[in-house]
Amino acid sequence: MSDPFNTSVLRVEQPRRGPFARSRYKVMDGDGTLLAVADENDKQKRAEKLKSFFPGKSGLHSRAVLLTTPDGTPLLVVDKQEGRMLTTVIRPGGEVVGMFRTERVGRRYKLCDGDDKPLGEIAVDLPRKNFAISDTDGNRVGHVRKKFNGVATHLLTTADKYAVEIDDPVPEPLRTMVVTTAIAMDLTLHESKELT
Repeated sequence: MSDPFNTSVLRVEQPRRGPFARSRYKVMDGDGTLLAVADENDKQKRAEKLKSFFPGKSGLHSRAVLLTTPDGTPLLVVDKQEGRMLTTVIRPGGEVVGMFRTERVGRRYKLCDGDDKPLGEIAVDLPRKNFAISDTDGNRVGHVRKKFNGVATHLLTTADKYAVEIDDPVPEPLRTMVVTTAIAMDLTLHESKELT
């Protein structure tokens, strides 16, 4: 299967929804072509779906979204653990691509590979709208910007929009981590608006 994210510009958007709705995302290229969708089912369905891809995974106390192609082919799972300390990116076969490890909540995150070796870091600005991604040498490899959608949308819904820029070439697995940064940071920092 070819890489659906082989573009250097991505848009990640959530549909407008109320505070009790599940986490959903659309991933598009810079022209608006739908590349993937991510969806969190209700807890029981989500657990059943994840168990079919990852035998032995149980006791989900966190949010996890399954990222698929528009036709439903599984690509990745972005699994935010309970709290804000760890989010893992996993392939459908169970291989851990990498992890977002919190160094300072809301300000700095370490990117690690599946063996927990450093890949880089994410520096976050004060309003939590800009995410500068660098490799272990401090070179910029990507940038994610959360767009402001108005006060009412910001306060009353979880409809967020992100622009993702990748400074290609970026080697794997760091590139996949850059691609999933918008979803991981949204689950970690911005889904807390929910009342559930």
